[in-house]
Amino acid sequence: MTKIIAMAGKGGTGKTTTSALLTRYLLKKKLTPFLLVDADANANLNELLNLDVGVTLGQIRKELKGELPPNMTRDQFMELKIHQALIEETGFDLLVMGQPDGPGCYCAANQYLAMTMDKLSENYKYIIVDNEAGMEHLSRMNIRSIDYLLVTSDPSARGILTAKRISSITEPLGLEIKSQHLLINRAPQPMPSALQKKIDEAVADSGMELGGIIPSSDVLINQELSGESYLNLNDSDDIVITVDEIFDRIFS
Repeated sequence: MTKIIAMAGKGGTGKTTTSALLTRYLLKKKLTPFLLVDADANANLNELLNLDVGVTLGQIRKELKGELPPNMTRDQFMELKIHQALIEETGFDLLVMGQPDGPGCYCAANQYLAMTMDKLSENYKYIIVDNEAGMEHLSRMNIRSIDYLLVTSDPSARGILTAKRISSITEPLGLEIKSQHLLINRAPQPMPSALQKKIDEAVADSGMELGGIIPSSDVLINQELSGESYLNLNDSDDIVITVDEIFDRIFS
């Protein structure tokens, strides 16, 4: 059975960074093949992996407004175009949703992806969804059962509160979450006691487990600034060791 891993959290909390690090981890552990879905309007997961994007779902939507090839239904054409939009790499594929149809609206793109999600899932062990802020997007993508929900937060009271709120709305949205994990990104070292208290309270008051605390890292900053892929990070880097240990605990 394909397992769904979904990222959630307010903007700027490191969902895409976590997705890139998770991509590296799954490749290292040979948990392949898997599919990455960059579902954020500000798509940049490909940049952290140093991959070029050809076609997005947003662009496909525009093509559907034109004339279809002879003897092909709209659904058949859409399925064909989604497969063409897949960026195929060794061990994983990447699908980018791109810009929405209007301000804050992904309705058509979600509908198209939902049409082929079941068929796509047959080809992968994992599907990782790098989600936009909030959780409604996942329900619109026809993803109702999530094996691992990774809720990210920056080291702030507001970020942790938002993470707690995200955890609380999964049930009203009709999402079945098998496990929820809170990840604190870019945490200062040593951890301030007030911040640790906020984290402990969020975990105690929600259905989340504390997945791990990822410290601020010059290695990750320099990797991004240089344009180098996160897949090329060194196993011996402290940040990589820390993140791999966190993922070992979550996915063991």
